[in-house]
Amino acid sequence: MFGYYLRLAMISLKRNRILTALMVAAIALGIGMSMTSMTVLHMMGANPLSYKDDQVRRVQLDNWDKNRPWDEDNPSEPPDLMTYQDVVNLVQAHKAEHEAGFFPNVLALEPDKREIKPYMVEALFTTSGFFPIFEPPFRYGGGWSDAEDRGSARVAVINDETNDKLFGGENSVGRKLRLGGEDYTIVGVLDKWHPTPRAYHISGGAFGDPHQVFVPFTIGIEKQLVSTSNNSCFEDSEPGYQGLLASECIWVDLWVQVKDEADAQRYLSFLNNYVQEQKKAGRFPRPVNNRVRSVSEWLESQRVVGRDVRTQVWLAFAFFAVCLINTVGLLLAKFMGKAPEIGLRRAVGASKPAVFAQYLTESGLVGIAGGVLGLVLTGVGLLALRKLYAGTSIEKLAQLDWNMVGLSLLIALVASLVAGLYPTWRACQVQPATQLKTQ
Repeated sequence: MFGYYLRLAMISLKRNRILTALMVAAIALGIGMSMTSMTVLHMMGANPLSYKDDQVRRVQLDNWDKNRPWDEDNPSEPPDLMTYQDVVNLVQAHKAEHEAGFFPNVLALEPDKREIKPYMVEALFTTSGFFPIFEPPFRYGGGWSDAEDRGSARVAVINDETNDKLFGGENSVGRKLRLGGEDYTIVGVLDKWHPTPRAYHISGGAFGDPHQVFVPFTIGIEKQLVSTSNNSCFEDSEPGYQGLLASECIWVDLWVQVKDEADAQRYLSFLNNYVQEQKKAGRFPRPVNNRVRSVSEWLESQRVVGRDVRTQVWLAFAFFAVCLINTVGLLLAKFMGKAPEIGLRRAVGASKPAVFAQYLTESGLVGIAGGVLGLVLTGVGLLALRKLYAGTSIEKLAQLDWNMVGLSLLIALVASLVAGLYPTWRACQVQPATQLKTQ
């Protein structure tokens, strides 16, 4: 029977092409606007480590000024970064499966090829635990060892773009890379990796590119570098770099990997004991307020998805609702214009459920057509956003994936069926006798 209703729907839609085009266009415009904004929200709110959300944890310790909280708008919130001394102590304690302490800075890269001029790259000075925690895919090689970490070995992992630029995409593992006036041995080359958002380093921009070069954490300390993203102090530190390292200034990220939620609670207990020990040395004047947040909790706490983005989505769906109201009116006009035909069908034996199914099928067909056209409009909208915001984080967010394609078609179908309920119900109320008498 569905095939029969589908044929009737196609005949009906072709019979009045202008009205059909208006209904399809109304749904398509609503889908195009709502899905364009929804796609950006979807990309912004994604969790690139959702498959191990219960294992990867962001560590936070509240070492801030006893007279004022880190976030005055949210006094219970601890600082989002950590001191050098705390990161080193926790990494060396090795109470988790893996620890990744890191900070970014820039180094001058001097290519061997004369035709490529030296340029600055953003390097991440990190411990070896970064790679098993965040699992960036490797095209060649891998990360470095804990021993190389401790020994400040001149080793490096580079991303695919750097490898393509300097070595033509070849396997460069074992080759030398001139960084900051020193030679580094390449031990790994990443494959394409663009986590969105860049959860591991929000303070440097949630939607920035991953770092181009990764080198051991201890090298950055040896070179007396600090983070180029964020450095915060609530009191003056002792003069010199050693004074900074011993200070309460926060500038280092720390992530750990645990086995499960129970292991995360065990690690939190370890942190609480660590802070209690540090209090004996005169540190941590505030009440114990430590966190081991999952990636999703961390992204939520950092407000990666802004309120203005959510507002735009609500406005887009409000416009979609207006489009649906117009579609309801068009469907009602179309179906009630067929009252004589409906009366004749009822008179020759068609039941109300049969009429209801026929016209609801027609509504669904309008929705599918509107959804397909809406996807085209969504693609055009996202392309316009990429062109308008070329070179910014928005350009990376304006990408349509298969999940959003399926969601767009589903919303269009459901919306059209809902829009068709009232007109279809009204069509079923047509009295055959009345219609036959008036003809």
